[in-house]
Amino acid sequence: MTDPENPNAGSSDFDLNEIQSEGIPEEENPFEYGEPMASDVTAIYDIPVQISAVLGRSSMKVSQLLKLGRGAVIELDRKVGESIDIYVNNRLVARGEVVVVEDRLGITMTEIVKSEQS
Repeated sequence: MTDPENPNAGSSDFDLNEIQSEGIPEEENPFEYGEPMASDVTAIYDIPVQISAVLGRSSMKVSQLLKLGRGAVIELDRKVGESIDIYVNNRLVARGEVVVVEDRLGITMTEIVKSEQS
């Protein structure tokens, strides 16, 4: 029985790996060693990670820090509207923008940062 929306469904000469890997360079082909099983991925779902959103940075001497009080303003190295950095376990993974969600702050990811490690 064939699916009218997918004429190749049920066809014996249909190779999903061949179609999905088409145009992907060999070193980046995720199907080279087979697709990971769903149970392999679910094993990591309960691992906690620390996520940090860094609005900006500043440095000052301890003497300046001790003089700060309620209402003090610390100037950061970012300008209004600039992207913030999103870290997972102290590794930069993305950049984003601050948004308001109901009465809380949130972050919209605008860019995924490629890992420098291979």
